[in-house]
Amino acid sequence: MPLQRRLPKRGFTPLTRVEYSLVNLSQLDVFDSGASITPDELAAKGLIKSARSNVKILGNGALTKPLNISATKFSQSAKEKIVAAGGIAEEKCSA
Repeated sequence: MPLQRRLPKRGFTPLTRVEYSLVNLSQLDVFDSGASITPDELAAKGLIKSARSNVKILGNGALTKPLNISATKFSQSAKEKIVAAGGIAEEKCSA
């Protein structure tokens, strides 16, 4: 059998790709005002599958409560909406 048929296909997915669990601001409405939100709390509420995953907060929806959110990444609109609501958006390094 030729060599190109014996080797596995890799496709176009980069091997160094980083996957993020996406959470919209509208989904964070289940938390109390002034709560500190970490990936552990997001996993406990069922918004992400695992607390060990990288989390990116997206700006879809409105935030009506001041929340202290700690995540791997934030979109620019999410940061603006969190600060406008009186909360804190803290980026932490991925594990």
